[in-house]
Amino acid sequence: MFVLAAPGLAPLVQSELSDLPGVEVTDVGNDGRADVVLCTVDAGREAALLRLRTADDVFVELGRTFRSEGDKPPWIVRRVLRPGRLEAATGLWRSTNPGPGSRGRGGRAGRQRLTYRVVARVLQERTWKRTELRRALDAGVSDAEPSWRADDPAQIEVWALEYTKGRFVAGLRLTTVRMRQHGGRESERPGALRPPVAAAMVALAGSPPDHRPGRAGRPDSPGRSGKSRSAGLSGTLLDPCCGSGTILAEAKAVGWEVEGRDIDASAVSASRRNADTPHVQDGDARDLDLPDASVDAVVSNLPFGRQYAVQGDPAVWIADVMAELARVTRPGGRVVLLVPELPRSAVPSALRLRDRHQVRLLGTTSTIWAYDRR
Repeated sequence: MFVLAAPGLAPLVQSELSDLPGVEVTDVGNDGRADVVLCTVDAGREAALLRLRTADDVFVELGRTFRSEGDKPPWIVRRVLRPGRLEAATGLWRSTNPGPGSRGRGGRAGRQRLTYRVVARVLQERTWKRTELRRALDAGVSDAEPSWRADDPAQIEVWALEYTKGRFVAGLRLTTVRMRQHGGRESERPGALRPPVAAAMVALAGSPPDHRPGRAGRPDSPGRSGKSRSAGLSGTLLDPCCGSGTILAEAKAVGWEVEGRDIDASAVSASRRNADTPHVQDGDARDLDLPDASVDAVVSNLPFGRQYAVQGDPAVWIADVMAELARVTRPGGRVVLLVPELPRSAVPSALRLRDRHQVRLLGTTSTIWAYDRR
């Protein structure tokens, strides 16, 4: 099998895959638009990959080959579209995608004519064009499954990718748009973070610590503004610029208690709906209404002037925000941020850089920064 992820997230996808029993990563590449992580999966454990939170798409592998074994699209397709693999992959697709056309061949839906489309991606077109590979793949699928009908959109998608120079892999996609969006958002806003990217950032914050004895509820204590806020609750993750609430939703899904703040009232409303939590309030990331060392982690997609502008000088704004995030995070906690640049001068001495991952999102390069709170 293989999975696709946002460019730059392959190491985090590999980490998530390593936690799955019966799964071993065998190769990693990039097809020019997405990271590609190939793996072997023990029989019966394939459905576990559909629960990956950092991946965009999951495929049943149909075959691999090299350009060096014959650099013509029809030859490549014959090698990656192995006999019997397409039928077996379709059986797995039926079992993981309930609905019209996905029941067994003997059932009423199983006798319906399935629709399919093909996708081809190549890293270079010096010897032939990507469209030639797509036509050859279309012909190969039609020959293997003559009862299928080409359409777009379609029930079945078969992809052939040059995932690293001279290496090809083909697969049948198991995931749907709803799976990729982790169920979807009730309220959409421009520039909303993709759920798998949010999940990867939450993963970098680590696992939520157990609740401390006697603190199973949400006790309140006065914040800097004098308002009542949760304080010292183990397992709390804060997003101080929560936007659509995607990070909060992903954090909740893996067991974190969440707190959200945003200076935009419409974002507060959207976050409350999307993350299904009342613990989102109006707030300025430069002056949070939270006590010192009151959260275990901070994870946020900071505005950097494309979709949403910051107030005042951006350099001053980021320095003020970083100081405030260091203040509210407990020692031993973590701060994970998505922002293209973080000048060293803006990072307080209480934060030590642990990791960073350059990612490409919607044609824009940015960086995920992970800091340990000293």
